Amino acid sequence: MKRRTLIQWAAGSSALATVSALPSLAQAAEAPKEIRLDYAYYNPSSLVIRRFGWLEEEFKKDGIGVNWVLSAGSNRALEYLNGNSIDIGSSAGLAAVLSKANGNPIRTPYIFSRPEWTALLVPKNSPIQTLADLKGKKIAATKGTDPYLFLLRALHTVGLKRSDIEHVSLQHADGKAALEQGRVDAWAGLDPLMAASELGAGSRLLYRNVAFNTYGFLNVREDFLQRHPNEVRRVLAVYERARQWIQGNTRAAAQILSEEAKVSLEVALLQLKVRTDFTQPQPGTQHIKALQAASPILLNEGLVRPGTNVQKVITDLVDTQFAQSVIRRG
Repeated sequence: MKRRTLIQWAAGSSALATVSALPSLAQAAEAPKEIRLDYAYYNPSSLVIRRFGWLEEEFKKDGIGVNWVLSAGSNRALEYLNGNSIDIGSSAGLAAVLSKANGNPIRTPYIFSRPEWTALLVPKNSPIQTLADLKGKKIAATKGTDPYLFLLRALHTVGLKRSDIEHVSLQHADGKAALEQGRVDAWAGLDPLMAASELGAGSRLLYRNVAFNTYGFLNVREDFLQRHPNEVRRVLAVYERARQWIQGNTRAAAQILSEEAKVSLEVALLQLKVRTDFTQPQPGTQHIKALQAASPILLNEGLVRPGTNVQKVITDLVDTQFAQSVIRRG
């Protein structure tokens, strides 16, 4: 083959290769056919958005479907994200750190609430009075969730470890039932089930610590965030609409929570009015610092691999820039 012919052939092949690559690039920029996300009783904004069909309304003109999946706890939401069953899911902050440290490809661009959603409960007539009394006792908690991590941190404040108690791994609703039926001595609860047990069964809050409750994180799969940043921003804008609406219509929001979670309005109001703060949706240094303060429990209890740089995991997880353009002040 002559040199000129070879050069022309090579140039043509290069051009063809470039053209053949274009469809995949164009495809990467295309809007998704649907957005898969969770709704959860511990995430009231998700219940409001789903009830009013605001996401369906937002994406209808683009032909993008919306697929809702119920998360019974942070562990379920994070499992769905890790398994690529959903694109956007809600969890507690420290649970998200634990999951990302163990390989879950997620980032957090939005805080859906600052709740006091977990505490340690005992039956109303329990002889247990202090955290130290929990040594050797059966305690229900859902692994991979804020209540479980709250339990471990609470135990550490009195020199106890996970090995000093009998941990009974139950999903939140089953933990509530086990406490009220006397099958466990204590339960690391989660609202609204925790509030329902307080008001309905007289369960007593043994230990509370707002600082040990990590924030409500709205997590997005990294690949989805990279491919569809505009759609994610639109989802966050709808979350902002819900946040503002809840702040101005707390009783109506509590009614929705009551109906969805099948709890009394009194229980829903306790969760929303007393134990949930909707004023800090922008991820920032306060969230990073809160997680950094909480993170030693993950290494101390062997929940992540030895030597894991948890501080880096946290900074890789919390996106402090993405949502700035959509968050409404005030």
